[in-house]
Amino acid sequence: MNFTNNPIDINQLPKFEEVQLKGLNPKYITVLLFNFSLLLILVIGGFSTLFYFKQDAFFNTIWIAILVGLVLFLAGLVMFTKFSFHKKGYAFREHDAIYKSGLISETTTIIPFNRVQHVALHQGFISRKLGLASVELFTAGGSSSDLEIPGLLLADAQLIKNLVSQKINPPKKDEPIEEQTTESFLTEEHE
Repeated sequence: MNFTNNPIDINQLPKFEEVQLKGLNPKYITVLLFNFSLLLILVIGGFSTLFYFKQDAFFNTIWIAILVGLVLFLAGLVMFTKFSFHKKGYAFREHDAIYKSGLISETTTIIPFNRVQHVALHQGFISRKLGLASVELFTAGGSSSDLEIPGLLLADAQLIKNLVSQKINPPKKDEPIEEQTTESFLTEEHE
């Protein structure tokens, strides 16, 4: 057998940047804002407790500056979350899943289906109330997911979970195939 190791022309590689990504469901911003509201309640509760026990501390300009700085930081965090929400997107191709996020530092994660060992569907309390879910893809060697796509409608998340499950565990010849095929999922618009 002859060993070959030919060079690869990088201009011929598929370009993931050209893939049209689907945005997360707009209801997901409610989940994010709810989480920030909880953080804000904890901060206000902490300052209220401090004020209750040490009222004279608030006459010190340092504590007032810390409080104002914290409120401005949290407001900036909320604005950053809203802007970065629109930069998040996902796509499923024939052989892999793509998730892109980040406003300042953009991250694109691509997981080939042949590396996926497990797929999970997750719903938090607020997500469940809004009919949303996240899909998590796990590869070997880790306890946390390698790719998590949040803010999906529950029906879409279930379809994606079934799609990935079929990709990682193809049905045997005598088993019936699910109604939703890979090709129909990839070509349908799920809004």
